[in-house]
Amino acid sequence: MKFTLSWLKQHLDTDASLEVICEKLTAIGLEVEKVTDPGKSLAPFIIAHVLTAEKHPQADRLKVTTVDTGKEKLQIVCGAPNCRAGMKAVLARPGDVMPDSGEALKKGVIRGVESQGMLCGADELKIPEEPGLEPRSIVELPADAPIGESYARYAKLDDPVIEINLTPNRPDCAGVYGIARDLAATGIGKLKPLDIQPVKGTFKTPIKMTLDLPTNDKDACPLITGKHIRNIKNGPSPKWVQERLRAIGLRPISAVVDITNLVSYGYARPLHAFDAAKLKGNLRVHLAKGGEELTLLNGKTYTLQAGMTVISDDTGPLELSAIMGGESTSCESDTKDIYIISAYFDPARTAKTGRALGIHSDARYRFERGIDPQFTIPGAELATQLVLDFCGTQETIVSDLEIAGAVPSVEKTITLDAGKCRRHLGVDVQEKEQQAILVSLGFQVKAQAGKLTVQTPSWRPDIEGAADLVEEIIRIKGYEHIHATPVDHPHVTSVAIDVQDGRSHAARRALAGQGLLEAVTWSFMPHAVAEQFGAVDKNIRLSNPISSDLDVMRPSIMGNLVMAAKRNADRGFADVGLYEVGPVYKNATPEGQDIVAAALRAGATPRNWAAPSRPVDAYDAKADVLAALAACGAPVNSLQITEDAPGWYHPGRSGCLRLGPALLAVFGEIHPTLLAACDAEGPMVGCEIFLSAIPQSRASGSARPLLKLEALQSVARDFAFVVDRHVTAAKLIKAVRDADKNLIRDVAVFDVYEGKNIDADKKSVALSVTLQPTDKTLTDAEIEALSAKITAGAMKATGAVLRK
Repeated sequence: MKFTLSWLKQHLDTDASLEVICEKLTAIGLEVEKVTDPGKSLAPFIIAHVLTAEKHPQADRLKVTTVDTGKEKLQIVCGAPNCRAGMKAVLARPGDVMPDSGEALKKGVIRGVESQGMLCGADELKIPEEPGLEPRSIVELPADAPIGESYARYAKLDDPVIEINLTPNRPDCAGVYGIARDLAATGIGKLKPLDIQPVKGTFKTPIKMTLDLPTNDKDACPLITGKHIRNIKNGPSPKWVQERLRAIGLRPISAVVDITNLVSYGYARPLHAFDAAKLKGNLRVHLAKGGEELTLLNGKTYTLQAGMTVISDDTGPLELSAIMGGESTSCESDTKDIYIISAYFDPARTAKTGRALGIHSDARYRFERGIDPQFTIPGAELATQLVLDFCGTQETIVSDLEIAGAVPSVEKTITLDAGKCRRHLGVDVQEKEQQAILVSLGFQVKAQAGKLTVQTPSWRPDIEGAADLVEEIIRIKGYEHIHATPVDHPHVTSVAIDVQDGRSHAARRALAGQGLLEAVTWSFMPHAVAEQFGAVDKNIRLSNPISSDLDVMRPSIMGNLVMAAKRNADRGFADVGLYEVGPVYKNATPEGQDIVAAALRAGATPRNWAAPSRPVDAYDAKADVLAALAACGAPVNSLQITEDAPGWYHPGRSGCLRLGPALLAVFGEIHPTLLAACDAEGPMVGCEIFLSAIPQSRASGSARPLLKLEALQSVARDFAFVVDRHVTAAKLIKAVRDADKNLIRDVAVFDVYEGKNIDADKKSVALSVTLQPTDKTLTDAEIEALSAKITAGAMKATGAVLRK
C-alpha cells in the first residue's frame, strides 16, 4: 500500500515529521517498507528562463542559449528539439547530481562552445514525461513559473511516498483514511472528520438494478447502489489528482477513471463507472452459468466459470464483480453519461474467482480482504460529488440513488475482561485507558463492573474475540511496554531436543566437516527423475505444482543434489561436494515421510602438491557416510556391508550399511541412468543416511564419553593375508577384530595386491592391527599368542592364510 505524506495529512491533522510518522506506523503494525522522497534528488534543480536560443556555429541540431537563473545568466548548449527563446525550463548547474546517472554535472565544451549547465528532460530527472512532446525534449514549464525557484517545490514533486507492508487482516488500512485513523489513535495527530453530503438527484434513472441471486447465494452481493450522471465533460483530471496517482505508481487516464482510483486508494472503497450510453437495458447482479466469455479492461478475454458473480445488462455480462470491469462499457474521453456503481461483494467468492482466473487487481485486493459495507452508500455519494467537481457542466444532472439490497451487518459484540491485558501480556493497562484506545479506533464501548462490552466497527472484519481486542490495545499502547520476563519454573530443567533433531544437527556438522557444502533444494522434483527411484505413488503427485517440472514430491534427495551439481557444472564448477538433510516421501501418509541425510560428490578431488587429483569414487562416499553415522551415534564398528544398494547406484561400486536386518545407509557411485535423467555427467558418488533407522545409544544423556588416556604403550603388528578375490576387506577386518575385542583397538587396511606370485583368483590384503594393553605391558609370548588367534580367526571366517 502506497500513499504520499500530503495525502495522509489530508485526513490527519499533525505536525509530526516524516521520520516520526514512519516510526509510529511500524510500531502499530503497519510496517514501513520503503520511503521515497523525490524532492531530495530534485532539490538542486531550479526554474530558468531561456532568453536567447541561437544556432550552434558547428552543429545544425544544437543551439547556444542564454539562460536567466534569477541571479545570473549562463550559457547553455542544448540539443532538444523544443528548446526556444522565451520558454521556461528546468536547469541543472555544475555540481548538481543527475538523477538518471547519479553523477555530478560538470562544465563542458560542446563543439568548441562552453556549456555552463544543462536544460533537463523528463528522463534525466526520472519523472513522468508529458504527453505530446517529441523524443529528447526538455521539460516545458508554464509562462508564470517563477524564475529561480526550486523545481521540485513548484511541481509538487517534494511529497514523500510511504509504502507499508499491509497484512491481509487489515482491509481498513487499504485506504489512506484508515491509516490516518490508526495514527490518530496513537495521539500523533487528530483525525479530520469526513464530510460527505448526499448529492440530491433531479431525475429517476431509466437504468434499474436488481439482485438476481438464488436464496442460498444472497451473500454473493447483499447490496449494490448506482448513480446515473448525464452531460459531463470527461477530460483530464486536475493536476493534483494526476500527481497523487503518479506518485503511487498509477497512470492517470481520465477524470472519471481517476476518481474511482482516488476513492479506492483513499477510502478502501472500489467503484466502477459504466459508460451509460453503452448499456442496453437494466443491470442485474447474478451468478454466471459457466462458459460465458467476457473481455475485461486489461484487454484479455476470460471464460467464466459457473458460480462467479457478474453484472450483466440485456446483452450479457459486463463486469466481473469485485475484480474488474468489462471493456465493452468502459468510459472514454468523449463519454457524456456515466453510471457509477458502489457495491459490497462477498470476500471469499472474490478470492476464489480471482484465483481461478489468475486476475490481480486493486479491486480484488480490497474486496477479498473485506471492505467496509457501511461505506457503500457514502462511497457512491463521494464519487458523485467528485464527478461534479471535476467533470461537471451547467447541463450536468444527477439521478436519485438506486439501491438494491441492504447493508449487511458485520459488526460483532464482544465482552472483554479488563484484567485480560495484564494476564495475557504482563502489562497493566487501566480500564479507562483500554476504553479510550478502543473508542479512538472506532469501537463502541460500554464499561460495567470491570468488563467492557465492545461493538466492533464495520470496517474491522478481522476482530473476532477478546484476544483481538487485547492486541488492539497493546498495539496502540505500544509493544515497548511489554517487559522481558525470564522463565523461572521449577519444572523447566533444560532445553529438550528431539532425538531426530539431534541426529539431523549431528549429521550436518559431520558432513560439513568432510568438506561438503550444505544445499537446500525443493521438496519436489520432475516425475521423470522421480521414476528413477522406483514406482511413484499417485498420492505424492502434485495437482497444482509451482512449476510444470516440479510435479512430484521427492522420493529421494539424491536426484535434487545431482541436478544441483549439474547446474554448478554448467557454470564452470564441476568439482563440488554437497549435502542436504531433509524429508523424503514414499506416500501421503505420515509414515511415508522420512528424514534423510544425503551427500554427493562430483568431478575430481582437489589438486594437491602431495597427491595428484583423481576422480571421486565410492570410497569417498563411504568415508562421508561413516563420518555421519559415527556423529549420529551409530556403532560403526559393528556394521555389516552388503552389496544390495538400490538401483540408482552403480552395481559393484556401491553398498549398504546394515546393523542386522536394519538398513542404516547406502553409498556408492551414481548410476548412469539417473545421471542421464538429470542431464548430468559423471563421475558422481553419494550416500544416504536414514536417520530414523539409527538405534538409540545406550549411553544416557547427550554428553560425550569421558576421555580415557592409557598409560601403557600401544603395539602395532602387520598381517598380510591371502584371500579369495570375492572376500571383502570389511569381512576380514571384522574377523580380525573379533579375535580379542578388549586388546584390539584398531584394524586398518594399508595395502591390497593382485598379480605376480598371487593366484589369479586370489588377492593379498595387508592389515595394520593396533593392540592397546590396559593393565600391564604385553610380553612377546602374549603377542605371539594373540597373533596366532588373529590368524586362526581370519582363516575360519574368510579362509585367509598368511602370505609367505
